[in-house]
Amino acid sequence: MTTTIHLAQQPEADELLGRSPLAALVGMLLDQQVPMEWAFSGPYTIARRMDADDLDAHAIAAYDPEAFVALLSAKPAVHRYPGSMAKRVQQLCQYLVDEYGGEAEAVWSDAATGRELLDRLLALPGFGRQKAQIFLALLGKQYGVRPEGWREAAGAYGEQGAYRSAADITGPESLARVRAYKQEAKRAAKAATSERPAKGAAGGGTAKGAKSTGRSGSSATE
Repeated sequence: MTTTIHLAQQPEADELLGRSPLAALVGMLLDQQVPMEWAFSGPYTIARRMDADDLDAHAIAAYDPEAFVALLSAKPAVHRYPGSMAKRVQQLCQYLVDEYGGEAEAVWSDAATGRELLDRLLALPGFGRQKAQIFLALLGKQYGVRPEGWREAAGAYGEQGAYRSAADITGPESLARVRAYKQEAKRAAKAATSERPAKGAAGGGTAKGAKSTGRSGSSATE
């Protein structure tokens, strides 16, 4: 697995992501509640602090938990929540050791269908459905891992020409488009949430009689 990646927006970190299946998995795991570049530069930071040129699932799983928290917490921290993420990274690596002999690529190398691959990703510690589908789309779009039905299994994230997630980022321009999509989605969700109580307030106002109806209607539109 060697490909050109632009998720960390840092040459050394992206080079590691392009050649290391475990680095790609760990980067995806870290990609929550922090900017994407911060998350995907994490694997490179961890490897460097472990005096290695790649991540090793056996070494990480066997690392003293408190020392691993300290390793991720050292400034600059690998994540906004280094303690909880250190635990998740170790859980992921232990699972890979137990189920795949420590080889991250084995998760997808012999998956016959997109559905099978999605199920395998969903079984990984720290991977919910959205994260699993985004990573599946990333594998298909940028790493050439394309079992039958992979786009369908990835859902909307697998669509060609979409700019919804890390799977679609190949440089600064696409990064800006993905960020714009996410910001618009957040605005739409916020607007939908704010409309619901407003409608309730309007409904309550009409029950008070003619004198209070005008005031209730006014507050409902504010």
